[in-house]
Formats: sequence, structure tokens, C-alpha cells
Amino acid sequence: MKVAAPGMEPEPVDAVAAAAAADLLHGSILYLDGITVSFDGFRALNDLSLVIERGELRCIIGPNGAGKSTMMDVVTGKTRPDAGQAYFDRHSDLLKMSETDIVRAGVGRKFQKPTVFEQLPARVNLELAMRANKGVWATLVVRLNGEQRDRIDSVLSTIGLIDSRHQHAGMLSHGQKQWLEIGMLLMQEPQLMLIDEPAAGMTHQEVERTAELLVSLAGERSVVVVEHDMDFVRSIARRVTVLHEGRVLAEGSMDTVQNDPKVIEVYLGS
Repeated sequence: MKVAAPGMEPEPVDAVAAAAAADLLHGSILYLDGITVSFDGFRALNDLSLVIERGELRCIIGPNGAGKSTMMDVVTGKTRPDAGQAYFDRHSDLLKMSETDIVRAGVGRKFQKPTVFEQLPARVNLELAMRANKGVWATLVVRLNGEQRDRIDSVLSTIGLIDSRHQHAGMLSHGQKQWLEIGMLLMQEPQLMLIDEPAAGMTHQEVERTAELLVSLAGERSVVVVEHDMDFVRSIARRVTVLHEGRVLAEGSMDTVQNDPKVIEVYLGS
């Protein structure tokens, strides 16, 4: 808080709070403040405030019903809150944007269950997801230029599917389908990726590869991972946010939140 100069009135509390908020907004890719969402009298989010920094890998954990999915619904425009503010990349007011506009602005979301085009090769899945504004038919019949082909090959290499690029997506393993869908997000060039329970249903080897992939993606973009597998979270987490009853219960390193008495009581158990 600023100290008033002699002979001057102290700065109003509201002005101080606004200045602090502006500082947080300046360094963030996602800024949520006071978000409240109610469904038939039940508060799924209760005055939720959350800041995700640029290039950050953040893990969000919490018991069922904590508000994790609703939070992602608000960020992607699927759910409109009753109160609060939500800004992306400083200037984009998410609460005034459509779901399509939010995607175009640079927010990508991957749901728990992969939704790939199983009858098409992995490479074509990425082609369809390319950011270029084309319909499905145009994408399939128009020749790609060299830059576009290089982009697809680069993403295939990143997600570990370069050798499976001509294989139909339906023939891929569960883990490979998850990676392919992450690749489809990457084709849209998002600045913020919301990833829902990526480790669910994977083999041990696939879980390890997924951890490596998500860690490699952070930095160039921001990645928010919602997950229940604590071993997986520990393997990738830099900072962890624990939600409970629609608001932040604790935040910090994995060691910090695991040893927080409140987190132990409501989520991790003794």
C-alpha cells in the first residue's frame, strides 16, 4: 500500500485494490476475480479468484464438486458467471466473448475423453484442426503449402506420433489418442491450454510420456492441468492450486499443499 505524502489524503482503499489488480493482470495470461456461479441454489464457484502467469504450468486439484470443471467452463465461455471478472491476455474480457471468439483469441481446451476423427489418419486429424479458416472439404482437397506441412510434421514429432502419422486415429492406443488431441489443440496455436485429466486410463509408460509432453509445452504457452492422480501431478507440478467448495483452498508447491492441514482434511486424507 502506498503511503500518502504529507498534506495529502491517504489513497482510497478501492484505488489500492485496483492498482494491485492491475499489477496482477499485467503479468497474467488468465485473471479470474470474484467468479461466482450458481446452479439451482448450489454455488459451483464461490467468489473464485485465480491468476495464471504467462508460460506457466499450473496443476489444479480438488475433490469432486470442487468447481474445477465449472472454472474451465467459465474460461471457455460455456458457462456465464453470476458475478466476477475474467480476463485473458490482459485485454480480452472473456465474459463478453462467445465460445468461438475465445478459441480464436488463443484459449484451447482438451476434455478428459479424446474426441478425434477415428476414421481418418493422425496426420489428417491435425490438418483438420489447423487454424486456417477452412471447411472440412476444403481442408481435405486443397494442397497444403510447405510451411503448413512442416507445421504438421513438427507437431507430430512433439506429440510422439511422427511414425504413426498415416495410421487411422481409431487404431491408436488410448494414450496416443490423448496425445493426438493435444496435437490438434497445438495446431490452433493457443496461448493457454486447459487439459482435463490427461493421465486417466493410461499405461504407466503413457503417463510418463504425457508428463514429459506437458512439461515441454509450458514456457512457450501456458498450460493448466486438472488432474486427480497425485503421482502424476507431483511429476509435473511447479505450482498447485487446490479448489474446495468453489474457491481456492490452498496454493503453492506440491509439498506445500500436501502438508497443508486444510488440504489434508478435505481432500488428501490422513
